[in-house]
Amino acid sequence: MMWPAWLPLRSDLKPLSPYGAPQLPAQASLNTNENPYAPSIALQQAITAAVAEASSSLNRYPDRDAIEVRTALASYINEENRTQFTINNIWAANGSNEIIQSLFLAFGASSALGFTPSYSMHPLISKVSDTQWIDGKRNHDFSFNIDFAIHDVALNKPNLTFITTPNNPTGEAVALREIEALAVVVGENGGLLVVDEAYAEFSSERSAVNLIEQYPHVVVIRTMSKAFAFAGVRVGYLIANPAVINAMLLVRLPYHLSALTQAAANVALDFRVESLGNVAELISAREDLVASLHALGLRTLPSAANFILFTGFEASSAQLWTQLLEKGVLIRDVGLSSYLRVTVGNDAENKAFIEALSELL
Repeated sequence: MMWPAWLPLRSDLKPLSPYGAPQLPAQASLNTNENPYAPSIALQQAITAAVAEASSSLNRYPDRDAIEVRTALASYINEENRTQFTINNIWAANGSNEIIQSLFLAFGASSALGFTPSYSMHPLISKVSDTQWIDGKRNHDFSFNIDFAIHDVALNKPNLTFITTPNNPTGEAVALREIEALAVVVGENGGLLVVDEAYAEFSSERSAVNLIEQYPHVVVIRTMSKAFAFAGVRVGYLIANPAVINAMLLVRLPYHLSALTQAAANVALDFRVESLGNVAELISAREDLVASLHALGLRTLPSAANFILFTGFEASSAQLWTQLLEKGVLIRDVGLSSYLRVTVGNDAENKAFIEALSELL
């Protein structure tokens, strides 16, 4: 953008572009990794009742420590991993992006390292928070390389090292043994290892929360947006050593999680068995989509998430993206030459995508 001369914008922000996927009308919107299944009528009604009750005291500030939400999140993580976390190990915020920003505000004194391509908000928030960002090395096929990662950490000694698993936009899950090997080196160099597990429920790999007791410098970011089908409410959370959670208090905004958000999140966590019931269906649909893409002569990267990165088409990424949109299918151009990413949708959306793609190839 061309910024007006009178605007005292920081010079390092002037070349940046705002984050965001195009919000365009489409019959099949498969570009933002949302869960395609809306909350059940029973869950909608329970949320409505909880929000109505909370609205009677909206003249008061919300629980600034989100005690109920954090307690329920600890219970959920413990059920999933047979761990023994308490509220002192959990932090909740307005989406996982606020968690990421808070980590930079608290710990981003010198530099941060991530292994790109990965979640694009990591380097963006790093730059916005005035922390030097370092692009770590991956294999040529975008897969994670533990030897490269260990070398990059030892060389740069960052305050924050980010690893995303399953990785966005590639879909690859990193084995827990490799995360542990990286945790050892990060600890030796005095930083935090931030494991972004936004898509963890779609993966069969064990969560990095199992490392926190032995490696207190490991912190894990989760979200309710994906597997919980709760993207519209904006709840992200952090699982970490209590010292990390206490540091969040230094940088949080006052009353950052609204009373209505907390009320809705509490209900969704009560309904978690139902909310997570579609995960297995989406995993099955992911494998069906992969098979369909292969049948069209395309190549896919291994995915343990609710999306697929694919290549092998003759048109440019931008051209094929546009052609699909013209047919009513919106997917994501993630900025990797000759690759596009598609979110796993419902049966009708997946069918529309494959039919449109087959007509264009």
